[in-house]
Amino acid sequence: MTLQECAAKAAAIQGNIGRVIIGREDVIRHILAAMLAGGHVLIEDVPGTGKTMLARSLSRSVDAAFSRVQFTPDLMPADVTGLTYYHQKDQEFRFREGPVFAQIVLADEINRATPRTQSALLECMEEHQVTVDGVTHPLPGLFFVIATENPIETAGTFPLPEAQLDRFLMKLSVGTPDVAEEVAILNRFLTDSPLETLSPVCTADDITQMQAAVKTVFVHPSLLQYLAELAAATRSAHGVRSGASPRGTLALMRASQALAMISGRDYVVPEDIKELAVPVLAHRLILSHFDRTDTAEALIRQIIDSVPVPTEEALFRRNVTA
Repeated sequence: MTLQECAAKAAAIQGNIGRVIIGREDVIRHILAAMLAGGHVLIEDVPGTGKTMLARSLSRSVDAAFSRVQFTPDLMPADVTGLTYYHQKDQEFRFREGPVFAQIVLADEINRATPRTQSALLECMEEHQVTVDGVTHPLPGLFFVIATENPIETAGTFPLPEAQLDRFLMKLSVGTPDVAEEVAILNRFLTDSPLETLSPVCTADDITQMQAAVKTVFVHPSLLQYLAELAAATRSAHGVRSGASPRGTLALMRASQALAMISGRDYVVPEDIKELAVPVLAHRLILSHFDRTDTAEALIRQIIDSVPVPTEEALFRRNVTA
């Protein structure tokens, strides 16, 4: 699949989701970029803003196996990954796959599960496999986790540990609509739900081909240097106990490649990196004080403003001499 064909498929997916989700084009672009980059997404926002609907709209736009797991305090790891059981008739042990054996998995209200159950997703998200009773079971070629959580409700919830947060390529927020957008939502859902009539516009194989094409998007050496300097700045910034890891830098590079492809380009520009720096890096920072989320986002924006961006002249000159 050529980059132009990939961009056309991406536009079709965005347009299809836009039939349900109103006024959140940037969020739709970012969640699509995360999927094409081979990562996973955590959507954090207050109830009723459309987190689950956004996830379901994406899953309906792609003809792929979909499963939804409602995380609760009594959910066990085996309820997610699957378990080995003894088949009495055949007198043998068998493995029963859990809901994680799907291509698109919605982990709804993930912070309601205990840390033990949350950790069941670590191997799945990082290595695309599940190990149960010493036996490793590979997950599908396309494996994309969309997790949701409510940031304001603390009763009966368990904060995601840093190791779990780092597995998410992006952390997004849908946000609340303005008056005009809310009127449009009311009109759209006045007589029926557009989600129920949403049809796929691409297949799982299309997505895997697009994921492979993302890796061919050109990233100039000056931009690789820029990515490394951004990451280094997060580690040396005042008030930061732990900055972005190399995994975070790689995630920002790959997401920038995906965003460039979605935009119809076969090369990354600095604006791609700057647009994605907050959703890719902010949730990876560990600050030295309690209120970290908003402050981390503000800190990333300060770093973007302070780290010099390669100029077009420098990029062109290095391209000519390369």
